[in-house]
Amino acid sequence: TGRAVLSHINLKIAQGEKVAIVGATGAGKSTLVGLLPRFYDACAGEVRIDGNDIRNYSLRSLREQISLVLQDSLLFSGTIRENIAFGRPGASDEQIAAAAVTANADEFIQGLPEGYETLVAERGTTLSGGQKQRIAIARAILRDAPILILDEPTTGLDAVAEQIVMDALERAVAGRTTLIIAHRLTTVRLADRIVVLHRGQIVEQGTHLELLARRGRYARLYHLQSSTERERALVSSSPVIVKEEKDYEV
Repeated sequence: TGRAVLSHINLKIAQGEKVAIVGATGAGKSTLVGLLPRFYDACAGEVRIDGNDIRNYSLRSLREQISLVLQDSLLFSGTIRENIAFGRPGASDEQIAAAAVTANADEFIQGLPEGYETLVAERGTTLSGGQKQRIAIARAILRDAPILILDEPTTGLDAVAEQIVMDALERAVAGRTTLIIAHRLTTVRLADRIVVLHRGQIVEQGTHLELLARRGRYARLYHLQSSTERERALVSSSPVIVKEEKDYEV
């Protein structure tokens, strides 16, 4: 048996609240959030939705309550229409288009040769990263599940694509209980509360401004990442493009 990834976790999230999970690589962010859709079960303790232990739900009924937007969103071979409607079979053309508009995807889709009938290659390799993410967001919006999980959804995007995706995410999270796994701290602006993990434990909680004022682990992580972003901005006009993502132990 190995070391427990998480320990002494006590986290309550109100209906409609948006919570960002922040921490260095290996802190337990994905493990914590993965407990909710039961990608794995806790060895001790329990996870509840509306007071009910999630192990009392069937996997299907549990996951029907959850939408996911991942760091590398999975698209399948088929039309853009089919990819958006994947989470809600039988959706009308109007519903699909409305979800795409909310996700900032309709304009680029309409600009494609076949519009919504344009074929997408396996894993969406014919689309840019930002376009793939917007289709994934449209899918989540159309699914209309009460719980939304965002797993580092802007990682790897350039500044322009990131801003477009962030605008779409701001609309997607409205009215939904949202868990955000945040690597690039730009995504925490969507959150009502930030939870900081370190070595599997919650070490800080609060708003962005509250945590900065405490000058603790979150503040150090934020300032380290901000300085790196400024360095990238200085070299953005250089022919050498730096795409390395950094993880920080603070």
